[in-house]
Amino acid sequence: MKKLFFAVLALLILCNWQTKKSMDKSSGQELSFYKWAQTPPMGWNSWDCFGPTVVEAEVKANAGYMAKNLKEFGWQYIVIDIRWYVENDKSGGYNQTDPKYVMDEYGRYLPAMNRFPSSANGKGFKPIADYIHSKGLKFGIHMMRGIPLIAVNRNTPILGTNIKAQDIYTPEGQCRWLKDNYTVDSKKEGAQAYYNSLFQLYASWGLDFVKVDDLAGHLPEIEMVRKAIDNCGRPIVLSISPGPAKLDQAEFLKKNANMWRTVGDFWDNWPQLKPQFTVCANWAPHTGAGHFPDADMLPLGKIGIRAERGAPRMTGFNRDEQYSVMSLFAIFRSPLMFGGNLPDNDEFTLSLLTNKEVLNVNQHSINNKQLFRNVDLIAWTADDPETGDKFLALFNATDSPGTAEISVDFLQIGLKGTHLVTDLWSGKKLGSISNRFSAKINRHGAGLYRIH
Repeated sequence: MKKLFFAVLALLILCNWQTKKSMDKSSGQELSFYKWAQTPPMGWNSWDCFGPTVVEAEVKANAGYMAKNLKEFGWQYIVIDIRWYVENDKSGGYNQTDPKYVMDEYGRYLPAMNRFPSSANGKGFKPIADYIHSKGLKFGIHMMRGIPLIAVNRNTPILGTNIKAQDIYTPEGQCRWLKDNYTVDSKKEGAQAYYNSLFQLYASWGLDFVKVDDLAGHLPEIEMVRKAIDNCGRPIVLSISPGPAKLDQAEFLKKNANMWRTVGDFWDNWPQLKPQFTVCANWAPHTGAGHFPDADMLPLGKIGIRAERGAPRMTGFNRDEQYSVMSLFAIFRSPLMFGGNLPDNDEFTLSLLTNKEVLNVNQHSINNKQLFRNVDLIAWTADDPETGDKFLALFNATDSPGTAEISVDFLQIGLKGTHLVTDLWSGKKLGSISNRFSAKINRHGAGLYRIH
């Protein structure tokens, strides 16, 4: 019996040690948030089309379109972007002259009722969240790092404490491009309580996703946001914005966020797309279940309607460039947050969002990496964990007119002999290919293939 007792005791000690090993040292909590985004989040965000001016009817219209046309393909998040708490914002920038903020007695922003009528009578975003949930979708919002200037000016109390706003703020590190908030000083008593109060409110609304802006590089506030989410009682995907995040902070980010921006705001022009190839190649080793480097939104479809920049337009990317965007985001496994107004999608745009084979690469492939880059002819590879097949993406990032032939020896991707090849964008079977695969790719274009 003694031997059995000590054997059981040893096993319990070992299990306890293993549990402690799996705990996040910075928060003392198990990294359960990894379970909340096992695959790259897919959704719609209001920023590229409506900037800081989106209204309730537009949010619901996009939710309705997603539920009808995209949900079955894995699209699920509907995200209201920046300044939903300002009654009189504008397109083409931000109203920083005389903004009319909406805020509660505890220094927490509330939805502007003239833009989101269902938020009346203290309901906040819960009615919209309920509507989105009723469609089988998930709800997200944008928030700025820090505490509102007007909360500091009014010295509002921090919920559940004897601390007030002026006790936890600092003007140091204030956002350079939007002056709504001050920094919350993590060293001050009540700082964590303030962030906790925010996420208690958001959890009561039914929030599933939060994009926290001006947060990249502010490690103490990232940790406070992480703890607040962990303590709110609701699984909320944490997206850190904008970027670029620093590669040497990759391990910290993986322990604290589900996704983080690798670039600044990404818009619909080739000079902004071309650098993405290098950025994605650098970040690819840090992609994994629950934590994804984020190449930013997909500026496709009808954008610029009332945006922070640009006129109303269909995306400035030509079709070859749109294939490049989607192929790169797929094989890099970036989160897919569509920026266009979904009800305005044309058939081509819809086809980009509903190609099951391409989306499968984004959602489920492994060992994703750049295989080579010969000047501006680029190849990426990844594996299908279910079948052992190889995925191959080819990009012609040159600025020379015409096509370029890109070739990959099967030995370069760990294969020998003859294999079937399928073009994932067209669905065409390209037949049995021996030893080496070559394809002619249009200027700024891409090809994406399965090698069986």
